[in-house]
Amino acid sequence: MCGIFAYLNFLTPRTREEIIKILVNGLKRLEYRGYDSAGIAIDGCNEVNLSALEVALVLLKQKGKVAALEEEIETAKKDLKFDVVFSTHIGIAHTRWATHGEPNWVNTHPQRSDASGEFVVIHNGIITNYKDLKAFLSERSYQFESDTDTETIVKLMKHFYEIHKKDPNGVTFRELVEKTIQQLEGAFALAFKSSHYPGEIVVARRGSPLVIGVKSPTKLATDRFPVLFSKERATLDHSEHRGTVYSSIIGDDLSTLAPVGEEKEVEYFFASDASAIIEHTNQVIYLEDNDVAAVNRSGKLTIHRVQNLTDSEPMSPMSREVITLKMQIQQIMKGNFPSFMQKEIFEQPESVMNTMRGRVNFEENRVLLGGIKEHMAEIRRCRRLLFIGCGTSYHSAVATRQLLEEMTELPVMVDLASDFLDRSTPVFRDDVCFFISQSGETADTLMALRYCKQRGALIVGITNTVGSSICRESHCGVHINAGPEIGVASTKAYTSQFISLVMFGLMMSEDRLSMQERYNTIIKGLKKLPEQIKEILAMDDQIHQLAEELYQQRSLLVMGRGFNYATCLEGALKIKELTYMHSEGILAGELKHGPLALIDSAMPLIMIVTRDPVYVKCMNALQQVKARNGQPIVICNKGDEETKKHAYKVIEVPDQVDCLQGILTIIPMQLLSLRIAELRKCDVDCPRNLAKSVTVE
Repeated sequence: MCGIFAYLNFLTPRTREEIIKILVNGLKRLEYRGYDSAGIAIDGCNEVNLSALEVALVLLKQKGKVAALEEEIETAKKDLKFDVVFSTHIGIAHTRWATHGEPNWVNTHPQRSDASGEFVVIHNGIITNYKDLKAFLSERSYQFESDTDTETIVKLMKHFYEIHKKDPNGVTFRELVEKTIQQLEGAFALAFKSSHYPGEIVVARRGSPLVIGVKSPTKLATDRFPVLFSKERATLDHSEHRGTVYSSIIGDDLSTLAPVGEEKEVEYFFASDASAIIEHTNQVIYLEDNDVAAVNRSGKLTIHRVQNLTDSEPMSPMSREVITLKMQIQQIMKGNFPSFMQKEIFEQPESVMNTMRGRVNFEENRVLLGGIKEHMAEIRRCRRLLFIGCGTSYHSAVATRQLLEEMTELPVMVDLASDFLDRSTPVFRDDVCFFISQSGETADTLMALRYCKQRGALIVGITNTVGSSICRESHCGVHINAGPEIGVASTKAYTSQFISLVMFGLMMSEDRLSMQERYNTIIKGLKKLPEQIKEILAMDDQIHQLAEELYQQRSLLVMGRGFNYATCLEGALKIKELTYMHSEGILAGELKHGPLALIDSAMPLIMIVTRDPVYVKCMNALQQVKARNGQPIVICNKGDEETKKHAYKVIEVPDQVDCLQGILTIIPMQLLSLRIAELRKCDVDCPRNLAKSVTVE
């Protein structure tokens, strides 16, 4: 949802213009997450003196897109010297997706502690107890200028600073952050900057993702360093604040990350997503929940651990690893396409091949998913399979449920993560739970994962993001290898999730003689998929013409059954997400139980009728629609003249195995959604009110 980006250049001279450019470009890389305002905070003085008690602050914020912020920055050139060089500087930047308060200047991040901005913070997440904190601070004469939950965080930090600044030993910036986050309930990723601690930055996370990039001209001292716990708890005065903080009793020199040798130049990048960092460095550290990372005035990074009061983890040293990203900058660029959405749709011949590469041996008809092979014996012994996700990820599970039931001969339960949690669903130790998420950070899915893990179930993650929370917290998993997906509406991740689950079904049935014919047929079908997808993408002009007939409509129904029911759900979701048109995916078997009342000559309708086991039933539904003067647009198999007779318009897709047909029928729906959205002048990459990575409930 919100996007966090911060940049610290330690002993690495940068002009103010260069710093601002890095911050703004970082925000542009995070635009796909969805947002409605953007802002940055930088030092306002014309030279940096790290021994000074205070450093002037400049906040530049603007409602709307990052482009509007750039215009605001251009205007500020009159007052700011862009050629001033900073040897050490910290800048923080943010794209806000409004949850508390409308998009305007005061509600846009960074949020400040007071008019002079002694402390500023950027925040991704939601603080659920902010009203209590706000009441506590209001009683102590703190004035609030915004409607945000985030402002309570930075004012609480100011409150703690005022209490402890007269202590003989003072209080460090990191300790202030630890004291503050101990009072917070909810989800957050935070980055703090302060005029009282020039040259220092502190970040923390709980429930929302945060990654640190490190760039140095020399080798780093280590690629793995310990995270520190305290052996002592410092109880706070409950009349002033609640909870417990931890202070490290181990020397910081044992847990610092810094360059080797005399050259101490280093740059740090802090972001919600590695896509904002990859253009600068491929050396990253993924923070875990309750981590607090701080860079001190010496340019050394330390990571400390703050436990929740309910945490049952042992207070023992852990470690964080410096990971080398394999992502390429070209993967997060549009290339020759006008939008990421279009690029990602047209990448699907390659993305589905990448999902299968090294896993499906077409010569020997074998499938091997390395991430779960060590757990296959346990999975085969389970009593049932649970597949849990949200939105498009949920639809990929619906699309493969029938095949998985067939190939595994186990009960298969598919659930929306939010509803799964609301019902407090019974979960047992001999269940296997699959959690599907493109980002690996979806809040509802992650909470459902933890719910099942506490009950002893085997956890399998299906994600597209290495190092994500679901990846790290699963016992085993499958990386779908679709490549970075920037467009908010998921396309290639859906088809890759679909194929990943099909491959799992094949692994489960490979030693069953009764399944061999079906098994081999599906593998042959997988081999044909990339070329068949290219064939459908070549129909873009035809689908564009269809979009011109539909784009002024107010509603669109999508109907099918069997293996194509998931296509109806996912196709309708794409229409809603991209075009803001009402759309509904309907199970054709339910037609006479209500939806038939909607059918007349004016109701736009798409029906998916392919030559599969439910073909006769789908034809029955098609004829019922025709009998009510419906004008159905039919997606059918190429050369199916019988079906085409009953259609108003036809989109023909190649023949494929029934369980894989949904991969081919969804692509016309993706293209149609894209073209209707373009004709309606909608932003196809960043639909209104939506975010790519839903990191709050």
